[in-house]
Amino acid sequence: MALNNSQYDTIVRTYEQKQLQTRNALDKRHEIVYREIPEYKDLQLSISELSVRQARKLLEGDENALQELKVQLKALSEKAAALLTSKGFPANYLEPIYDCSDCKDTGYIGNQKCHCFRKAVIDLLYTQSNLKDILQKENFDTFSFSYYSSNHTDPKTGSSSLASIQKAHAVALEFVDTFGKDFRNLFLYGDTGIGKTFLSNCIAKELIDRSFSVIYLSSFELFDTLAKSKFDNDADAGEMNEHIFDCDLLIIDDLGTELANSFTVSQLFLCLNERLLRGKSTIISTNLSLEALVEIYSERTFSRITSNYTMLKLTGDDIRIKKKLMNREEN
Repeated sequence: MALNNSQYDTIVRTYEQKQLQTRNALDKRHEIVYREIPEYKDLQLSISELSVRQARKLLEGDENALQELKVQLKALSEKAAALLTSKGFPANYLEPIYDCSDCKDTGYIGNQKCHCFRKAVIDLLYTQSNLKDILQKENFDTFSFSYYSSNHTDPKTGSSSLASIQKAHAVALEFVDTFGKDFRNLFLYGDTGIGKTFLSNCIAKELIDRSFSVIYLSSFELFDTLAKSKFDNDADAGEMNEHIFDCDLLIIDDLGTELANSFTVSQLFLCLNERLLRGKSTIISTNLSLEALVEIYSERTFSRITSNYTMLKLTGDDIRIKKKLMNREEN
């Protein structure tokens, strides 16, 4: 996944700040040493003068200048280290201290991004997703089929609650495994509290861990952000607005819980259509029936969704209520 300019700049500024802090800390340690050991500064000056002198010899064609420099520098460095330790300082006291010694806080090893840069990307994506804390609890590792019954059958589809979630789980795993190769969208609908949001979060965690950008917004947050960007000239909302259209995966949760009006109807179509044109995946979850979806958001939006999304209906009892009852029985 390629970071957008804003995301890349954010990470680069972090590395620049680290490098500045490292230089400032090293300068302060030098000041301490020069104050405590005046002769150390003279020794450092001798090392600098030696390097310049030998460089001139090398340019003048003296083939032995480089080897002589190495030998003399080694001797002076050993003398400097001995001087430091004799005054109670560690021998490496004047060496820079990096958060990442592999790339020396540059983010790159040669032309390749360092492992710490990749981690910084993931950390940023978690922060921007609005899901940083919840995904520690809601992910495929903590997912359980035990809350779904094979006896609870949807009269319209004939599928049991268990069969429906097993199908949705398999589709979710395939969605993750093929993400970035196959362009797909998911529409999760059905009863309240049956794990639609949980399943969306499972997908989100896997993709963020693979360095894809994911943004989670409730329908209220989505339309509030779009309104602020359009009517209030809000800079933060404007930046988020662009992320909404361009992130690798947008999750719109609880569609239908917002106050529906002409603005939300038009903006939903605009958002979904723009993301389709850009080839950016979207997951929508809602408690609305398909009939209600048509009635609230129009045939045009309904057509976009049914034509371009994998439709997954989940049924069953409210898992949150089940968990509360189970906790009461255990206590």
